[in-house]
Amino acid sequence: MGLFPGLFRSRDKPKDATAGSGYSFFLGGTSAGKTVNERSAMQMTAVYSCVRILAEAVAGLPFHLYKYKPDGGKEKAIKHPLYRILHDEPNPEMTSFIFRETLMTHLLLWGNAYAQVIRNGKGEILALYPLMPNRMSVDRDAAGQLYYTYTRYGDEAQQQKAETVRLKPNDVLHIPGLGFDGLVGYSPIAMAKNAIGLAMATEEYGAKFFANGATPGGVLEHPGVIKDPVRVKESWNTAYQGSGNSHRIAVLEEGMKYQPIGISPEQAQFLETRKFQINEIARIFRVPPHMVGDLDKSSFSNIEQQSLEFVKYTLDPWVTRWEQAVNRALLLPNEKSVLFAKLNVDGLLRGDYASRMSGYATARQNGWMSANDIRELENLDHIPAEQGGDLYLINGAMTKLKDAGAFAPTTTETEGNK
Repeated sequence: MGLFPGLFRSRDKPKDATAGSGYSFFLGGTSAGKTVNERSAMQMTAVYSCVRILAEAVAGLPFHLYKYKPDGGKEKAIKHPLYRILHDEPNPEMTSFIFRETLMTHLLLWGNAYAQVIRNGKGEILALYPLMPNRMSVDRDAAGQLYYTYTRYGDEAQQQKAETVRLKPNDVLHIPGLGFDGLVGYSPIAMAKNAIGLAMATEEYGAKFFANGATPGGVLEHPGVIKDPVRVKESWNTAYQGSGNSHRIAVLEEGMKYQPIGISPEQAQFLETRKFQINEIARIFRVPPHMVGDLDKSSFSNIEQQSLEFVKYTLDPWVTRWEQAVNRALLLPNEKSVLFAKLNVDGLLRGDYASRMSGYATARQNGWMSANDIRELENLDHIPAEQGGDLYLINGAMTKLKDAGAFAPTTTETEGNK
């Protein structure tokens, strides 16, 4: 096939595997000398906090299945089998909160979230079960069609041996994160491993610093020759090593001197480094620093705005990924034009009580919310329809510009009346 058979290839020719499909975690070593992977990164308090904040935020949102009404509105599709699975119980072992929290954790650490879809003979969904991302790969067959390969170990099913299961695309709910091919996401932990590795290294340094007596390392100088240096070293460590023995007065004999050789944490800017790495990790997940305990740049006047920005710029992209993945994978082709899944973030966007009441008053007076619409948002019982709970009212003093003065009496009419 010519002199250079591998140089020129068909651009759109199907390949056996997608880019990054077999990706789990590459080059776990970091410049700081720490090995970072998805599990060890969770031992960092900043990583754990960011993952927990985002996972619980998405898991706590109301998840409903809606259907379009003939008049153009929408209503909850409560009778549809998928409604209960999304809103209440995806499988007999998990609540909706736990299921979404688990998948969101996978998505934040591995960059992908997978769940096996169990269907009946009609194609209706019976259950959703989470699958571990590091055991899944995405490939293409000879015809270019996608398929999923999952390696199941004995810890998942005690009575079954380890085996590889091949799943069709309609048997998998796949929520990918940011990636290079649009099919498989890359792990945020892998992309920022050096930043996390530096944070782990500074944390380990601090732990060892206090374990060794909260003082720099040093040497003991003796004017003569020590007959048993090992005994002297062990005696010194027993008396002065460890945080419990810090600040004790050392007694040196026979002209012996202690000479420190290390630098202080202040000189190495130890605390500043640790603080910066917390902000660095928060930046990876786009979590406001005040949500992970850093309140330096937060105040009473801006913290509410930061919380609203968290919903808009951090949660919304994740919510959109969830909604579109569920609509694509879990709805039948003939249902996609009439049904859709929706995560409701309105509760997170609500302001304080006074701001809400002011907004409701504007909506009520301008006729685009009824009393029952407002009471439903405030989780209050509806007012009966016969008492006007469903009425949409407007201010009667308002009129169109062209009708201004149309009902005012003319000069002739006024004189005639007189």
